[in-house]
Amino acid sequence: MSYTSLLINSASVYRYTAGAADGYGKPKETWAVVPALSDIACRIMPVSGVEVKVGAELVVADYKLFLGDVTVTEQDRVNIYWGTVDAWVMYEILLVMNRQDGIDSHHKECLLRTAR
Repeated sequence: MSYTSLLINSASVYRYTAGAADGYGKPKETWAVVPALSDIACRIMPVSGVEVKVGAELVVADYKLFLGDVTVTEQDRVNIYWGTVDAWVMYEILLVMNRQDGIDSHHKECLLRTAR
């Protein structure tokens, strides 16, 4: 059994882009899909309250995401398909961990929380 055969979910990675300015001149928060990272294989699993320090704030991660060797950062969001009709859920990436196979990068593990 290979690692890729365990990736049973589907995800798309989104990056922040500055949208049109609102009435106060502040750009609206807009998330655009990264074309190269659309509909990629992944696996998501719940974790029991892993604490992650984000800046000066302590945040609790609710899920762990396994991806192939793709380029994602903590500033991205990920939209994951859970396998049923209209079952897409958006998550914030709190921490990206690069796992190696002894020679090179093998896969990424990301800690997530539901985007609010």
